[in-house]
Amino acid sequence: MISRDAKNVMDAMFRMKIPNVHEIPIAMCRQGLADLMSFSPPPDGCAIEEVNAGGPPALWIRAAGIQGQETIFYLHGGGYTMGSPWTHKGITGVLSEMSQVRVLSVDYRLAPENPHPAAVEDAVAAYRWLLKQGVPAKSIVIGGDSAGGGLTFATMVALKEKGEPLPAAAFTISPWVDLSAAGDTMLSKAEIDPMFTASSIRYMAGLYADQVDLRSPLISPLYADLAGLPPILIHVGTLEMLHSDSLRMARALRQANVQCTLKEWENLFHVFHSVVRLPEAKKATAEIAAFVQRHIIKSS
Repeated sequence: MISRDAKNVMDAMFRMKIPNVHEIPIAMCRQGLADLMSFSPPPDGCAIEEVNAGGPPALWIRAAGIQGQETIFYLHGGGYTMGSPWTHKGITGVLSEMSQVRVLSVDYRLAPENPHPAAVEDAVAAYRWLLKQGVPAKSIVIGGDSAGGGLTFATMVALKEKGEPLPAAAFTISPWVDLSAAGDTMLSKAEIDPMFTASSIRYMAGLYADQVDLRSPLISPLYADLAGLPPILIHVGTLEMLHSDSLRMARALRQANVQCTLKEWENLFHVFHSVVRLPEAKKATAEIAAFVQRHIIKSS
């Protein structure tokens, strides 16, 4: 049984009747996301600092009292076309507070101005920069939501292919890992998902992939060689059209002998964690924070 607050949020989503993103200018979509996310501020006392992360801009986000080098390397969602570390500072701030680990939130380039492989290039560059700052891979946990969840997997695959050290672990929230939209819940949950439409998902996929095959492994990491990745935690809501992305990714990871924990949150929507005041969001983010604490190793 979900909370009354969560039900109210979903009722509001349905009432708003969010338009298909291809029907309005991308600038308006970006502003709309920023306006919605502004209702979820970071915790009091959270320090936010802009930094050049080896090319791409990024934000350091530190809850009060955090001193160590251990880092959550975060990649925000927004369909590869929207969002930024600023829009997601609520969820990253809460995550920093609950885990007592600082967050490096990367401002990777967005489509359509910068289609694939720009996002992967920026994420890899920022990760390399973090290593050059003296933070060992064992002291990094990578994570992200939605498109940022897919980018989390794509970044690890790219790093593995280049022979670079992988982070200690990874978490993803409702990861978008199949931009070809082949999952069965794209159809079966189209009427109950309060956030997305199939046409919007396909439109954003086209903007990001441009002319590249939608099943290319660094675009849709569901189809990548996943062997050798570190332990993974996946969260997903059962009302999502992207629900089957998480189910299939968990299955693919296990088939590749990767340790994977899948948590399905009943009757909840896409990246509900970002509505930080919800009791479900607090519980889910606390679970991710505990995962981070279990796997991250303090640097000397």
